[in-house]
Amino acid sequence: MEHPGRGAPYSVRTLAEASGVSRSQIGRLVSGDLPDLPVHEAHRISEALGVAVLVLFMPPSSPI
Repeated sequence: MEHPGRGAPYSVRTLAEASGVSRSQIGRLVSGDLPDLPVHEAHRISEALGVAVLVLFMPPSSPI
């Protein structure tokens, strides 16, 4: 989880702190155990990462 513009990657903990979304939800989202989030939480994560919400939930470009 790169942090655009600052070059420092986020950990689950630091992204949770920056976005205000719980560590458990971010961890489950990253692991694939949580397929989606409430819209307001998705927006908070995307704002912290500096990307559009659609980027977070975009299907992979490769089938691998």
